[in-house]
Amino acid sequence: MQQLGKRNTYTPLGASQAHRSVTMSLNREETLSEHGSKTFSNNLDVNQQSSKTERNLRVFVINLRQQSLMPCSSSRARILLKQKKAKVVSSQPFTIQLMSPTGETKQDLTLGIDAGSKYIGFSVVDNNKELLSGEFELRQDVSKKISDRAMYRRNKRNKLWHRKPRFMNRSKPKGWLAPSIQHKVDTHIRLVEEIKSLLPIHKTIIEVAKFDTQKLQDVDIEGAEYQQGKMEGWDNLRAFILCRDNYTCQICKKQKGIFDIHHIIQRKDNGSNRPDNLVCVHTDCHKKFHAGKIKHTFKKPKQFKETVIMNNIKKYVVDKLDCAYTYGYITKRHRLNLELEKTHYNDAFVIAGAVNQERTSILKSKQIRRNNRCLQLNRNGFKPSIRKQRYPIQPKSIVKWNNKNYVVNGTHNKGKSVVLYVGDKKKSVSVNHLEMVNYSRGILC
Repeated sequence: MQQLGKRNTYTPLGASQAHRSVTMSLNREETLSEHGSKTFSNNLDVNQQSSKTERNLRVFVINLRQQSLMPCSSSRARILLKQKKAKVVSSQPFTIQLMSPTGETKQDLTLGIDAGSKYIGFSVVDNNKELLSGEFELRQDVSKKISDRAMYRRNKRNKLWHRKPRFMNRSKPKGWLAPSIQHKVDTHIRLVEEIKSLLPIHKTIIEVAKFDTQKLQDVDIEGAEYQQGKMEGWDNLRAFILCRDNYTCQICKKQKGIFDIHHIIQRKDNGSNRPDNLVCVHTDCHKKFHAGKIKHTFKKPKQFKETVIMNNIKKYVVDKLDCAYTYGYITKRHRLNLELEKTHYNDAFVIAGAVNQERTSILKSKQIRRNNRCLQLNRNGFKPSIRKQRYPIQPKSIVKWNNKNYVVNGTHNKGKSVVLYVGDKKKSVSVNHLEMVNYSRGILC
């Protein structure tokens, strides 16, 4: 009988390692598993070529009082779970709770936040290593949802003949922010609190900025020009637009005729009455353009929605959290000294005051719409009411069905059934046959 040879498990040191980043976004069908790697260089290009990898991903730990402790390795967490000294309280991110009181020695951890309008970078470091790093994607559909809601409510109220007219009865409280801006501010605060619930953060540092929107539009503006504006000497906005465009239609490029003022970004899309958003067009061209009979592409004006949120970070986020802050130029200088790529998580790493700490895997997460509260009719078909109770299983929640974990694609039948992807096909499953693994809390993990 031929004897099998000894298995060769030697791996050359020069062999390239496959780099796998841990992302918090989920596939349609998956079995949750622990994966990822930790690198030993600040440069992510070096990380992909590093021969040292860590198979044990850190697991977050909380005590009996729901307070965060220092994380442990996945092997240590597996032993605690096997010995029934801990239990799993969350799978995304994977968190365990100790079943008995233990020593609570904690290190001084620093959280760095790279604030932004679309993405938030975060990084938690100590003196030797980085414990958590990643970027969080914010919702960008809040403004559109608010506009749609206003349209539906306006149409509904116009049909109520008995409704008394109300004018100028709206007042804004002190510190009021636009709902879309308020949503982003609240998300920054919520994200910091979520991280603090996972790790014993000792210090939080947030990058703030102050943008001059007038300077961004006109680089040469200075002095009294800030108060004068583009319409200095003009009392009528329409006359200013006609004179600026030399009484020329911006569609057909002809001068003679009757003119209208056209919004490049429509009012229904949150377009403003700023001169940059208005152009001169013929009345006939204007009607044909909106009817779709002629097509024309206008140069859209620059919008400064991102600058608004950044200008309010210090006032509403830093003051609310009572934390430290830094500025963008300081972050850029330190990042260039460390020769790091320009990313949100690298900026957060620098903001946290890190220098040569060992890097960890990158976590990527995004925010989703938590609850779709539709306007509904009551049992008699009158008087619209709002559904306030959330369905027991939300979209993007993780459920177990037939001993496999699935991500809920949607709900229907008033929350009694959910839609799952089984292979490449959609399947409707009753919630009575499902077991909840991880409830979607508005942050897709």
